Amino acid sequence: MAAVQDGQLNLEVEKDIKTEITNDGSGNINANSSSPGSTSSGGKSKSPAGSGEDQQTLLAVLQFLKRNKLTESVDILRREAGLSADADDSPVSESAGAGSGGVPSVGADGGDANSLLSRVSIVTPIAPPATAPPKVVAASGGEDQPDVNVVLSAYSQQGDPVLYPLYYNGLKKFIESVLDCHRAELSQVFYPLFVHMYLELVYNNHENEAKQFFEKFSGDQECYYEEDLRILSSMSKKEHMKGNETMLDFRTSKFVLRISRDSYQLLKRHLQERQNNQIWNIIQEHLYIDIFDGMPRSKSQIDAMSGSLAGEGKRDANKAKVFYGLLKEPEIEVPLDDEDEEAENEEGKPKKKKPKKDSMGSKSKKQDPNAPQQTRIPLPELKDSDKLDKIMNMKEATKKIRLGPDNLPSICFYSFLNAYQGLTAVDFTDDSSLIAGGFADSTVRVWSVTPKKLRRVKSAADLSNIDKESDDVLERIMDEKTASESKILYGHSGPVYGISFSPDRNYLLSSSEDGTVRLWSLQTFTCLVGYKGHNYPVWDTQFSPYGYYFISGGHDRVARLWATDHYQPLRMFAGHLADITCTLFHPNSNYMATGSADRTIRLWDVLTGNCVRILTGHKGPIHSLAFSPNGKFMASGATDGRVLLWDVGHGLMVGELKGHTDTIYALKFSRDGEILASGSMDNTVKLWDTLKAFDDVELDDFTAATGHIHLPENSQELLLGTYMTKSTPVIHLHFTRRNLLLAAGAYNP
Repeated sequence: MAAVQDGQLNLEVEKDIKTEITNDGSGNINANSSSPGSTSSGGKSKSPAGSGEDQQTLLAVLQFLKRNKLTESVDILRREAGLSADADDSPVSESAGAGSGGVPSVGADGGDANSLLSRVSIVTPIAPPATAPPKVVAASGGEDQPDVNVVLSAYSQQGDPVLYPLYYNGLKKFIESVLDCHRAELSQVFYPLFVHMYLELVYNNHENEAKQFFEKFSGDQECYYEEDLRILSSMSKKEHMKGNETMLDFRTSKFVLRISRDSYQLLKRHLQERQNNQIWNIIQEHLYIDIFDGMPRSKSQIDAMSGSLAGEGKRDANKAKVFYGLLKEPEIEVPLDDEDEEAENEEGKPKKKKPKKDSMGSKSKKQDPNAPQQTRIPLPELKDSDKLDKIMNMKEATKKIRLGPDNLPSICFYSFLNAYQGLTAVDFTDDSSLIAGGFADSTVRVWSVTPKKLRRVKSAADLSNIDKESDDVLERIMDEKTASESKILYGHSGPVYGISFSPDRNYLLSSSEDGTVRLWSLQTFTCLVGYKGHNYPVWDTQFSPYGYYFISGGHDRVARLWATDHYQPLRMFAGHLADITCTLFHPNSNYMATGSADRTIRLWDVLTGNCVRILTGHKGPIHSLAFSPNGKFMASGATDGRVLLWDVGHGLMVGELKGHTDTIYALKFSRDGEILASGSMDNTVKLWDTLKAFDDVELDDFTAATGHIHLPENSQELLLGTYMTKSTPVIHLHFTRRNLLLAAGAYNP
């Protein structure tokens, strides 16, 4: 047993557990604990009655527990120390407490009781020299067998349940008494402490005490943890914890708190003075304190970044360089249209439109300094049909409408009437010629938006009779007898939750509750491959902007990267603490974003498989993501009804758009990136001036280093228009190549 005397540490402490907090230079606290010699190989606790001093200390503790009628704790201590029932009736000598001058008298208030127990059973952290890393030294007990000098650092260890409210309340009073500038930061500690103290009580079968603790302090927590607290309250018995996913999240992941150095020192000093190692050890065991140098953050700054299941993202997680620039476009000559040539000849200015197209070509020849290397990941070679499509795209781009606050897009809404099958997902092809819907009855339906009907390829016998050298061979291979406005694809055995067209319009992906992703041919309207890797429902799937690759994510919390010609995934991206609800490729295809029910967004490097950004701020599960056309910014929407804007390069939130009153299921930037459209379950489409939102952003080095953000309160200034449907939730948005906005949803009478 080690004790503190006159600020010096007893040498016997070397025999006890040492829990070191190492500072890696960036202010990140990492707890590493070991317990040499603390338990025998059989798992039984070591008897602490090995010396006279320890014997006297134990007797003092027993007498204190008896005076306070804590009979259960008395029995546990006796059993673990191997003492007889009358051993604690002997008087306590002056040497009790390892030379600390005897045990002080204890008053009725919890503060002294707390102080005494801490003094007897715990070694207080001593302030280290300025050059040495701070150390916290605590006594160790058996993993499963509780001991009197065990600090509650894991749920398998047990303390007096009566003292939990006292510890929590003592810290609460301290934080409420500090200066306002520190109070907001230190208040972040309340929620994770509350969760782990409650779970420790439940794990150790103190059901009544846990219930009282929950009722007393659950009202102090932030409103955005309401759903987590509801799940937590359902775990009132130890048996409830087995196999519970939320419980597993709390136990296996450290809650990240970002706190300024001054605020951290205040908290540390308070816990040392009060010798409250119960709370300190929970902080070590279950929290990751990310310390930064600088001014403490305000309440509004903290609230903007808080709300995820595991706290904020670590600053280290957002320091990796992200090559967000676009890849250089291949050099393709754009021939002039006949009508363009005629118009130019009539005017006598044959080169009037030529500079536009030349300038467009020269723009694509410039290498973006923020772009990845062209060969960083292998991309499929362009086929002749792809080149023709790019030419058409460039021609359309010359005719697109330049959008802005004074020139809003027209909106064309596709309502699915009588969708009794239950519409769950929608997608448009890039050229807006096809629309597909995924339904709860396990089917996928494809419609032609243009007058051109959908046709299948002829049978093999008929194809052998076709002249393959003819100019219109692609037309000849199609069977006119099969022409129809829509096709139904059968194959899934559960509701279809995600669909995505390939860029070349030859394929369609669908993901389902049956745990599979299917690849469909839009030439034969048959299933080509069923990709099996997920064991649970797959909520979303998306093609890469260059085709060939696609991503999927679902209930198993793991995103998978696939290639269409491989039946197994190329990469698996693990890290989310809840379902992956939406997925999206970056425009340069080198990165992909995943949104989750854990209320975080993660950006993954396709090449290395590493997570290069963790973005927190949403207060509910995330259901929609959108990258700006230049790849520099991203927008996200969630059940909290907010649209958050992010700077991908710095990993910082740069805007917050408020206005929707329900879950945001659809986000899309216009082709020039100057307008963001958002669609919600509140039956509205809103248009936002993102050009102004991003122009107002100032990201200096200090902001990027500390993670401070100053969100302007200008949501209403950025709102350009709100467009209501009669009774149709908006689940998909798409800008055509000429910047016409298409929206889709199922009419809900």
